[in-house]
Amino acid sequence: MAPLDQGKGVWKSGKGKGRKTPKGRQVDDIALGEVQSLLGDNPRRRDLLIEFLHLIQDEYGHLSAAHIRALAEEMRTGQAEIYEVASFYAHFDVVREDETPPPALTIRVCDSLSCELAGAEQLQQALKDGLDESQVRVLRAPCMGRCDTAPVLEIGHNHIDHATPEKVQAAIAADDTHAHVPDYEGYDAYVAEGGYATLKSLRADGDWEEVQAKIKEAGLRGLGGAGFPSGTKWGFVRANAGTRYLAVNGDEGEPGTFKDRYYLERTPHLFLEGMLIAAWAVEAEKAFIYMRDEYPAVLEILADEIKALEQAGIVEEGYIDLRRGAGAYICGEESAMIESIEGKRGMPRHRPPFVAQVGIFGRPTLVHNVETLLWIAKINREGPECLNAVEKNGRTGLRSYSVSGRVQNPGVHLLPAGSTITEIIEACGGMLEGHVFKAYQPGGPSSGLLPASMHDVPLDFDTLQPHGTFIGSAAVVVLSDQDSARDAALNMLRFFEDESCGQCTPCRVGCEKAVKLMNAPKWDQDLLEELSTTMVDASICGLGQAAPNPIRLTMKHFPDEV
Repeated sequence: MAPLDQGKGVWKSGKGKGRKTPKGRQVDDIALGEVQSLLGDNPRRRDLLIEFLHLIQDEYGHLSAAHIRALAEEMRTGQAEIYEVASFYAHFDVVREDETPPPALTIRVCDSLSCELAGAEQLQQALKDGLDESQVRVLRAPCMGRCDTAPVLEIGHNHIDHATPEKVQAAIAADDTHAHVPDYEGYDAYVAEGGYATLKSLRADGDWEEVQAKIKEAGLRGLGGAGFPSGTKWGFVRANAGTRYLAVNGDEGEPGTFKDRYYLERTPHLFLEGMLIAAWAVEAEKAFIYMRDEYPAVLEILADEIKALEQAGIVEEGYIDLRRGAGAYICGEESAMIESIEGKRGMPRHRPPFVAQVGIFGRPTLVHNVETLLWIAKINREGPECLNAVEKNGRTGLRSYSVSGRVQNPGVHLLPAGSTITEIIEACGGMLEGHVFKAYQPGGPSSGLLPASMHDVPLDFDTLQPHGTFIGSAAVVVLSDQDSARDAALNMLRFFEDESCGQCTPCRVGCEKAVKLMNAPKWDQDLLEELSTTMVDASICGLGQAAPNPIRLTMKHFPDEV
């Protein structure tokens, strides 16, 4: 019998074309050098993938196949893994070998409800018609958190309020494509007013249970939308032994909401002190701030002020880890946000276990909203009465209402939590000239639409549930007799269709089918109700469960339009 290595068909002869490289796309040395230069001394940890993708996107305007291959080599991970993460997020442009990269300049025009009411569709069309598409790319984009200055667009990283084609031309001519950082209270000014004295005192000899009792006495509830009692969370997290983390949910993506941006662009240290008090209370070994990419000025402010805290010795270097989102509404859901912090696609996790037990890197994690942490600092400085001393219409506390639409003075209005829509419109100086109040969105698209006849309901936690809706993040959009409830509902469902993560069929397919049915001249109400029931019952997370609200409430309160 012949030796094995002489067996025909087993080994190639020496004359064959033996493979000199592994299969698949080869590493390009130039691209590898570019990626290594961008990554610098950063550890090549898997959870930093999204941060690294941002570095490449910012530098080159897109993610080329060569750069993805080089990044895979550098991080010792698969190209498919990087591709699936990059293609999940709206702010990354993945370009294959045979594709043309996008133009150097991108304009994103917000098309959420407040901007649509202010003429965003016409603005987008005018820009597409008036600009050279080989030089400037014009895209529609979801809410940018500037609903009070609608219509809004982002040119590069520069937001233009009350946008017009003329303002865009001027910005292009001046190369004004970078974020404009507003004046805000910096570290020195905050400390001069007594800032961080409370944190230092608590760290010296504070009792976390006393602080927790104070938060509970104030009646503070989660202000990202869920409304869960804030102090109660601390006990859940502390009940778990070992390493614990804190995560700040700064992914304020619910259209109509801009309160977190409003506060961060003015008093970032009030938020940071609240965050550090909460981190102290649960003995968090690290604090992550997940901030949406649509807030470039806030990202700059926080990066600078975190450095100031490190230099002042308030925190150790690296204790606060600022993470940048990449354009995915779903990452406002806490478990999807945690997936994104870990460098993955932002897909909600199945629960239980809850993040208080199994959060970032599988460890117990306390998740708070930006405004919630602002109040934690205020309550500890001024006492629970700064929140619970206010009563109105049987409700206790204060709410930051983000108000936009057909009112004289849109903006963030801090009002008693029991305020009705009538009182909120009054606080905004009334309706716009020539507009008659018709309908309102009490808490973003997830809350649907209510008619003007329901003007006496206090807009607070628990008061709207009997009416088939909820307050959520208190994103109030006011519609007038010149607006169509049907068109508004369709705008909301298009948003959900775009932003569904695609993980579960009821939400992914349900939103798409709903948009098609709502585009019909006359709605098939029985079929839409059947679809809504399926989505509410079978969707994994709040997106699919709340998406039918605009459909149901429009059919209920505006039957003549559908």
